[in-house]
Amino acid sequence: MAVTEADTVVRLGDSDAAAGLVLSTETHWNQTEADWRFFVRRGLTFGVREDGELVATAALLPHNATDAWISMVLVTQRCRRRGLATRLVDRCVAEADRLKLTTWLDATPAGATVYEPLGFSGVLELRRLRLTQRPPLAEAAALGAGKLSDMIAHDRGALGFDRTALLTELSARDGSRLLELNGAISLVRDGRVARHIGPLYAPDLSSALTLIDVIVASETGPVLLDAVAGSSGFVDALQQRGWAVERPFLRMRHGAGTTAPGELPFAVAGPEYG
Repeated sequence: MAVTEADTVVRLGDSDAAAGLVLSTETHWNQTEADWRFFVRRGLTFGVREDGELVATAALLPHNATDAWISMVLVTQRCRRRGLATRLVDRCVAEADRLKLTTWLDATPAGATVYEPLGFSGVLELRRLRLTQRPPLAEAAALGAGKLSDMIAHDRGALGFDRTALLTELSARDGSRLLELNGAISLVRDGRVARHIGPLYAPDLSSALTLIDVIVASETGPVLLDAVAGSSGFVDALQQRGWAVERPFLRMRHGAGTTAPGELPFAVAGPEYG
């Protein structure tokens, strides 16, 4: 091992997207190379190399002048328990402090043990669900094309900050669909191993479930979503429809919230984006 190289945190660029995908694939995450290119181009993405190989990463994605997301915190199996994840998250937090940004992330239970000592606190519970059994469905209602401006407005109200650049990028990708039905709206996009549903906003539980049912009827491959857990009954209702919980996430924040959030989504854009 080249000690000086392994001890150095470096800024990543376009040429590192494929190597980043190798790390997220090793961990069985759903990100694509397009996700990695977005992070290295629009965010501050950092890594550690060992003998020229990218072995650890973390990314800071500023959304506006006040808030940013930390994600893609990955360490290859053989290099874990060396403190690399902590070092990379520290670098992201330092950059956020320099830019005066409140930082957010969605943590696995193992990740939360890394982030809590760094000053992050939990604010919202999420559940990753995958459709494991497709229910028999009656004739599906026709889905309409959703308006990006409506999605952006819902998203801004929910989070308290603007993610126009992110939602514009995701909705414009090949294979993405922005769909609306009876006041509910959701983005559906490609992932590495499954299509991802979310963000999903709806006026009530029934509208959210109806939109999910119709999306499922229009998709033929694997699908997953990251649902907000809580009193809405959304997670329980999805499980009754053939969805299975794969893992929990905890949304965490470092620093004071800049704006009070409004309506919660039924499903989020994914732990890498929030």
